[in-house]
Amino acid sequence: MSTKNKFSDPEGIYFITLTVVEWADVFTRRDYCELICESINYCQQKKELSLYAWCIMTNHVHMICLAPKLTDVIRDLKKYTSRFIIESIQSNSKESRKNWLLWMFRSAAEKSTRHGDFQFWQLGGHFVELSTNQMIDQRLEYLHQNPV
Repeated sequence: MSTKNKFSDPEGIYFITLTVVEWADVFTRRDYCELICESINYCQQKKELSLYAWCIMTNHVHMICLAPKLTDVIRDLKKYTSRFIIESIQSNSKESRKNWLLWMFRSAAEKSTRHGDFQFWQLGGHFVELSTNQMIDQRLEYLHQNPV
């Protein structure tokens, strides 16, 4: 992970973007969005994730959040959602893009020594510490306007 993507203040509030490999439009399906929501809820209940705003787009997720061990929380969130979304795609008999999606996630994993058979999320992520009220307002406005 590059320096710009490290959490410089472990107690800070961050704007985080997690992106699906190749910007694949996975979250056009409600089932996959629900897996993200369940995972975020779990992190709120069990890992002290404070979530101030969030948005699921078709191929990425934005969050404004903080947690005592945010790096670990995001790592676990990505690992869990990756595994269960891929399993959901594999078992979904109505998924018309199944072969294409699995091929893409398999191809991405082949380029990385850190992944098993599939890679769902792009490596790293985009993390911006929101250290001023102005930065919080700007990112919150961006997050709200992104779906528009």
